[in-house]
Amino acid sequence: NVKKDSPQSTLNVDDSCFTKALIKPLIAPLNPHQFNYKSYLEKQHIYHQVFISSSQSLMLDTTRNTIYGYADKLRKKINTKLKLYGFKKDELAIINALLLGQRQDISKDIYNSYTQAGAIHILAVSGLHVGIILMILNFILKPLGFIKNGILYKTILILILLWLYAILAGLSASVVRAVAMFSVVAIGMHWKRPTNIYNTLAISMFVLLLFKPTFLFDVGFQLSYIAVFSIVLYQPMLYNLIKTKWKIIDFFWNILTVTLAAQIGIIPISLYYFHQFPSLFWVSNLVIVPVLGIILSLGIIVIVFALIDILPSFIAKSFGFVIEQLNNFVGWISNQEMFLFKDIPFTISNVIVSYLLIVTVTLWVKKKNYKHLIYIFCSVIILQGISLYKKQQHASNEFIIFHKNRYTVIGEKQNKTLKLFSNLENKDEKLITNYIVGESINETYNDSLKNLYIFDSKKLLVIDSLSIYNFKTVEPDYILLHNSPKINLERVIDSVQPKLIISDGSNYKSYQERWSETCKKRKIPFHQTSKKGAFIYKY
Repeated sequence: NVKKDSPQSTLNVDDSCFTKALIKPLIAPLNPHQFNYKSYLEKQHIYHQVFISSSQSLMLDTTRNTIYGYADKLRKKINTKLKLYGFKKDELAIINALLLGQRQDISKDIYNSYTQAGAIHILAVSGLHVGIILMILNFILKPLGFIKNGILYKTILILILLWLYAILAGLSASVVRAVAMFSVVAIGMHWKRPTNIYNTLAISMFVLLLFKPTFLFDVGFQLSYIAVFSIVLYQPMLYNLIKTKWKIIDFFWNILTVTLAAQIGIIPISLYYFHQFPSLFWVSNLVIVPVLGIILSLGIIVIVFALIDILPSFIAKSFGFVIEQLNNFVGWISNQEMFLFKDIPFTISNVIVSYLLIVTVTLWVKKKNYKHLIYIFCSVIILQGISLYKKQQHASNEFIIFHKNRYTVIGEKQNKTLKLFSNLENKDEKLITNYIVGESINETYNDSLKNLYIFDSKKLLVIDSLSIYNFKTVEPDYILLHNSPKINLERVIDSVQPKLIISDGSNYKSYQERWSETCKKRKIPFHQTSKKGAFIYKY
């Protein structure tokens, strides 16, 4: 992590630098139901981190070059050329995401719009993009089929171009699995041998997991393969429900059935990871999928022509206009908030039973008999049983002091009701939302901070910057220090004699270190939320 304190602080792929800094362990989640970034990085084989400023690093003159570095230089050259044609910042960001596999320049507003519209999948180069590119390459290279051994040359060339594109897109997990999947498809397609699509998918999965087993825990890997399996299984069933002679209706019906088929498979796992359901996903995909084909086709032309400086301005403007209208449409869909269902509690047990229900319903649709109907009823009963168990599990009381830098956030949960005491400016903080979803909270109340809390016959005294603690009528079990009070902690311990002292994220680091030493000396437990995480008392 390099602080952006200098124009020269940006590091490029293949750069080497010398620095003297502490190697720190990754930080585990400090609040309940928080995204485990430590676990996520460990799956990428990253176990430690370094924080420096640009003045603490010395760039080394190195001749080390990798395939990643060459791809990065080519992407930068493409961006430099495209900027000459007046593309706007958001348009360039979408071009980088859709064609070059780089999403880091997408603004937060644009990213949120695509998420809420149920179209975030198009911003990561995946099977949809590579499938369209395969069709484009197949069309362009069609004349090779008329020469001797042309089919073989065509297949080899397609495979080379697909993997060159994967390198250009940074060889990200989504790109690699998509290109691997469609490489197998391309080989089977051009050999004109009867292939089983399930075998094709299984082979590509096996090869990817052979080289990188941790892909199995990658959310994108799970979503993409489940979506493809679901499309293969359910799309023909849905498509055959309606037959039409009108080609335009058939075209959009085909897109709609593909979208619905994919959703059947990914709804449970999407709810588990993202806790939201964009019900207008089918509307956005009806427009976005055809437009994506235009953008990818036109985008390849734009990039090639821009690199050799022969791009006509009207093509550049047309391309920019298409992307701008796509962003506007996605923005309009995302603004229909009544169709976006957010903060849906969904656990791994819900996921397993949901897939059990989907499988049993599928068996019954394929072959309607009494046995399959019994399977469905059993799945429904299990689902209801899990819901009742979760309801009973969450019917408990909890007092919690969250960790939040520069702020104090205290929660008191009684069954499915949460009362929050905080000095937060934004009451919709992610740490609170995570807790509400994770604990299936139905009602939330906000209040200002108090000096004394009583829960389960325990008393918590809050000592703030006013440093008032000498209440003769109060004999607290716990003390919470917040807003860096200037106190003599030894005197406080002698006066109040607490069983535990808690320090939250609103205190200065130097103060907390001094308090920790005092507590160690006096043999009193010290709970520092920045190190031990949120303080939780269940009763």
